[in-house]
Amino acid sequence: MKKGDILVYFALLGVVLLVIVPLNTVALDFFLIISITLSIIILITSLYITEPLQFSVFPSLLLIITLFRLGLNIAATKLILSNAGNAGKVISTFGHFVVGGNLVVGIIVYIIIVAMQFIVITKGSERVAEVSARFTLDAMPGKQMAIDADLNSGVIDDKEAKIRRRNVQREADFYGSMDGASKFVKGDSILGIIITLVNFVGGIIIGIVIEGMDFNEVIGVFALATIGDGLVSQIPALLVSTATGITVTRAASDENMANDLKKQLFGQPMVIFVAGIMLLLISLIPGMPKIPFIVLGGGLLALGAYENKAIKMNKVKKEAAKEEKETKEKRKPEDFNALLYVDPIEMELGYNVIPIVDVNQGGDLLDRVVAIRKQCAIDLGMIVPVIRIRDNMQLEPNKYVIKIKGIEVASGEVLMDHYLGMKNDDSIDNIEGIDTFEPAFGLAAKWISVKMKNEAELAGYTLIDVSSVISTHITEILKHKGYELLGRQQVQNLLDVLKKNEPVLVEDVVPKIISLGDLQKVLGNLLREGVPIKDLTTILETLGDYGVSTKDTDMLTEYVRQNMKRAITNRFIQNGAANAIALDPDLEQLIMSNIHQTKQGSYVTLPPEKLQSLFSGLKRSIDSLNSLGIQAIVITSPVTRFHFKKMTEQLVPDLIVLSYNEIEQFVKINIKNKITV
Repeated sequence: MKKGDILVYFALLGVVLLVIVPLNTVALDFFLIISITLSIIILITSLYITEPLQFSVFPSLLLIITLFRLGLNIAATKLILSNAGNAGKVISTFGHFVVGGNLVVGIIVYIIIVAMQFIVITKGSERVAEVSARFTLDAMPGKQMAIDADLNSGVIDDKEAKIRRRNVQREADFYGSMDGASKFVKGDSILGIIITLVNFVGGIIIGIVIEGMDFNEVIGVFALATIGDGLVSQIPALLVSTATGITVTRAASDENMANDLKKQLFGQPMVIFVAGIMLLLISLIPGMPKIPFIVLGGGLLALGAYENKAIKMNKVKKEAAKEEKETKEKRKPEDFNALLYVDPIEMELGYNVIPIVDVNQGGDLLDRVVAIRKQCAIDLGMIVPVIRIRDNMQLEPNKYVIKIKGIEVASGEVLMDHYLGMKNDDSIDNIEGIDTFEPAFGLAAKWISVKMKNEAELAGYTLIDVSSVISTHITEILKHKGYELLGRQQVQNLLDVLKKNEPVLVEDVVPKIISLGDLQKVLGNLLREGVPIKDLTTILETLGDYGVSTKDTDMLTEYVRQNMKRAITNRFIQNGAANAIALDPDLEQLIMSNIHQTKQGSYVTLPPEKLQSLFSGLKRSIDSLNSLGIQAIVITSPVTRFHFKKMTEQLVPDLIVLSYNEIEQFVKINIKNKITV
């Protein structure tokens, strides 16, 4: 146990003992001086803090200092009543100084001090603490959501998020504690009044009955000591109450209260000039004391002139410092390292589109991007890197560009203060607008102004706001290109998360059986075809079983897909039935007979006429299903699935190709078309 802790424990025990152990006048004087000193220190500390949490010990300290002061009150009461009104030099000096030969004046001054503390300062501090505690608790969910949003968008890291969450919790605890601790101050004021009355009445009884004094003598002795004791206790209490009020009303700032007052109250020269002129004008009123008004008015004018000069000097210094900094920046060697870094994914906006990311202008694209990254984590099991959003003055004003690893992969144009209108089957095509295409899916659409919103809705249009248009486009890009964002570091992060629950699995498979790079390729293959990698346990279990016999990542991907048949069926087949396109057995045999194995993997080479016939048959089958509103799914044998997907990827990138081993047994497969060559 530290020496400081021991001292605190003994101090707390000593405070309690003050109530029990009698003190002589010398000891009481010493402790009263300590009480006044502590109160001054607390008041000055409250002035120097820049935010309330810097004085988080204040609620507990308030209880201790209040108990200490009450213990001294009781000790003083014992001496006043048992020592013929002699309670030490401190109390006697306070009594003589305030009374000043007139007992009535002393009593009135004491009553005013008590009323000021109880009615004004204590009551106000109590109310502010109560309201602050209520508002702080109400604001906690919003603050937590803001921290989560900053964390998800990459503005802060995990360490900073933990610190901010802890500060939010500490702030709520502080104001809740201050709400209760302010009751100590209120109770202290009430008890101080009671003790003063007890001392006064008790002193009169003891002086007349026991000491045999006359009434005037009793009043002169005991009333003087009682008022002195009341002042010695109420003045420190007043200082602590003031510190309480300052602390609970202190808004967060970068500087202490003295500097804030100087800047905010006397930092505007024009305000000081006007105040000085007003005082000089008031001095012209007949009967007014002219000298004080002239002195104060002239002083304010001089202060205003000084502040105005200081502001101009600071401005000149800042400009000089800025020029010096720019000169140094130009002279120092160029650092090109930052230019070599490429963001995994970014979006550039033309200047007309910037308002959708400005919260002050009602923009909500940043919140939507956070939601998109969260949804990708839920649907696909991958953490999308932070999407950097920046303006680009070289773009057309209404254009936006989406880049992956510095290369443009998609773009679009939007019109602010417009809605993108999508026509339904029964839409009336007589609405004024600008014809365009929906950027994510390429569907015919129309930009409709805000003024035409009601008419467009009545005409059967589905209206989409600009933020939704762009966020939908980003979502589609992530679905089709997200696998490109899965690097080795992201895969390692996924393994680190899994390792907390499955340490044996991770250590046994990676890198003993399969390397981190090969695991990245397998996960990329799955994401490329829209298969979620959230069930990383099943993926690693499969790779651990088959990775010993083959290092071909394409074959390993097929094994993983077969073990994930439930997830694949649930994702691509609805209602337990699949309307599918099948391959003719001769076509499958042709593909299998033309598979060539190399060290880099396997590939298929078909004669050009056969390949052209395959593509034509596939296109006819897809078109016939699409005309019926059915999503095209091709089902093949496990051996040919991967190769058929590779061959058709350029023609139909989004084509779903499944093998029979990837479909649950309960699924009813309806073959609508067959592809032949």
